[in-house]
Amino acid sequence: MDRNNQFDRIDQLLCELNLYRPLTEGELLRLRDEFLVNFTYHSNAIEGNTLTLQETALILNEGITIDKKPLKDHLEAVGHKEAYLYVEELVKEKVPLSEKVIKDVHSLVLMDRRNERGVYRRIPVTIIGAVHTPPQPYLVPIQMEQLIERYAQMASNHIVERAAIFHLEFEAIHPFVDGNGRTGRLLLNLELMKEGYPPINIKFGDRRRYYDSFTSYHTQGNDPSEMVSLIAQYLEEELQRYLEIIKAANEITDSMDFVSEEEDEQDLSR
Repeated sequence: MDRNNQFDRIDQLLCELNLYRPLTEGELLRLRDEFLVNFTYHSNAIEGNTLTLQETALILNEGITIDKKPLKDHLEAVGHKEAYLYVEELVKEKVPLSEKVIKDVHSLVLMDRRNERGVYRRIPVTIIGAVHTPPQPYLVPIQMEQLIERYAQMASNHIVERAAIFHLEFEAIHPFVDGNGRTGRLLLNLELMKEGYPPINIKFGDRRRYYDSFTSYHTQGNDPSEMVSLIAQYLEEELQRYLEIIKAANEITDSMDFVSEEEDEQDLSR
């Protein structure tokens, strides 16, 4: 599929979405809370968290402890929620991506591992099943610095392409002992949201395609096409979903306004 055609469709959907009367603060909050539960569940499930979607909702919305589920799983859910709320604040302030931002997000994600929060790894790691081996720990700081610089230099590229390449490279460096996947997906949404796009939720059921995107990148000469296509597809679907919701809300509002105008005219004629 042609990448530019994907980007054109996405941009057209965003433009169309922006033409409609915005949702109320309460409506937006409800949609945000629903997305946050789903995003937390799927992102954590990709990394092996055993909570179900319903259990994740109970923990995040009701503060309920799930019997016979590890404390680690509970803390991962709460930490991911706090990290996402922090990302929202960064979006509002249009904070540039930096190593500090990355470490701050990771610190919230890894709230159950105090000594490792926001700290680059000091040991070599391997990723099971991956074709790429992350760099030795002494190379992590310089490679992260270089990644941030390269990302800034890609400002003219479409945000989907920029975010995809950053995500691929971030996970390749694997800068932390744990929490890289969850942190990376939060950073991906941070960059999309700063450009006015809705956040995306890579589903647990799509993890094989997601993993294959990394494999393709490292075996096809650093070609990000598979990841770009995956992110673009999710973004297009999310924009269409938002568009359907806001269209329906606007139709209801227009209908209510019409009824109100008719009632006003009747009052004046009496």
